[in-house]
Amino acid sequence: MTLQTTFYLSQILGKRFYSPEGKILGVIKDFLIETTLQSGPEPEPLRPRVIAVKARVGTDTIIYDFATFEVKRFKRNLKVTCYELHESAEESPVNCLWLNENILDKQIVDINGQKLVRVNDVRMVQIPSGTYAIAVDVGIEGLLRRIGIGRFLETALDPINVSIPGKMILWDDIETVDFSNSSIKLSKSSSKLHTLHPSDLADIIEDLDKATRTSVFASLDEEQAADVLEELEPKAQIEIAESLPVEKMADLLEKMPADEAADLLDVLEEEKAIKILDEMEKESSEEVRELLEYPDKVVGSIMNTDFLTFKEEMTVEETINEIRKVQPEPSNIYSIFVTDKKNKLVSAISLMELIIAEPSLKLKELSKHKPRTVFDQDKVDSLAEMVSKYNLLAVPVINHDMEMEGVVVVEDIVEDLLNRRKTR
Repeated sequence: MTLQTTFYLSQILGKRFYSPEGKILGVIKDFLIETTLQSGPEPEPLRPRVIAVKARVGTDTIIYDFATFEVKRFKRNLKVTCYELHESAEESPVNCLWLNENILDKQIVDINGQKLVRVNDVRMVQIPSGTYAIAVDVGIEGLLRRIGIGRFLETALDPINVSIPGKMILWDDIETVDFSNSSIKLSKSSSKLHTLHPSDLADIIEDLDKATRTSVFASLDEEQAADVLEELEPKAQIEIAESLPVEKMADLLEKMPADEAADLLDVLEEEKAIKILDEMEKESSEEVRELLEYPDKVVGSIMNTDFLTFKEEMTVEETINEIRKVQPEPSNIYSIFVTDKKNKLVSAISLMELIIAEPSLKLKELSKHKPRTVFDQDKVDSLAEMVSKYNLLAVPVINHDMEMEGVVVVEDIVEDLLNRRKTR
């Protein structure tokens, strides 16, 4: 066998393969690759190996073990030789993909580019240890190669030093998202999608068709699914919510901030929203129900009821230790809200002020200014000027007894003013 032969899937589909004596044995229709990868000698990257070939033999379609096949290149032409025919036991083994059927012309995720792309071709290599898919071609060059004019254009453009744009993505940097074959499932433990930021993953899921969107979302673990659900546009949220069982939606909403959960439930059909609320844990459900009572465009409709308060007698060191213990969401610690013995809000300290302060200082010693606050029934529009004037990242929401009801973070204010989401 030659040391190395590189080729493209499009160059070999529809080609005849021969016996060592030159007899035509059939025509290649597809390659089956393993998607469960095994690590090899370092620094070799992981690549899916071709394990079977689908061939047309006369009027029949037969699947053969690929171990006895060899691909050779003679100048610009490829020749495929089969030294011995062995039929494969299974047509579509678990954790395997047909390149032509499941990858070519399908949408995949470019993990590094954080976007959906369409596969125009697959670059492959045959080496002594086997035949592997090493990259996908998502550029114009691959498309022209597919329709048979790539070589002609390259020759025509060469005298004027113009090249056809190419775009290769290494196999390590892609994730398949097409589930037209029911045996193809994203593995929760090995999926590369978990490496993406929830916002990027939400953008990708929004670009998928409804069926694929549902399948990809279902493959996420619960924590990631809740984060992604929070970032989706309302239309996509509704489609996901309608596709999931009530119990599953309740579990996800319990992991989301109460205001985000309320936003989502507010756009669902009332009957389903009530069922989800009834399924949620009592404490979480009550928080969301309270938020749903607020009319549109008042502060209470966008406030987050997940916030932390600290007693003014606590030291800086005690406060930081408590934050480490609780491990709150980043948006919940823009400011440290300090209360007195009667739970009245007395100050708001920025996280930066807390970090640089002496550990032994008490929080009441750091308080310099009366906190800027709003009431839950104030208009949302009143927040924008306050945030801009005082450079606030979070605004505490209080009742008339100076007790905290919630907090509004700057992201929610901007989203509301830009109409990027629907508020109550």
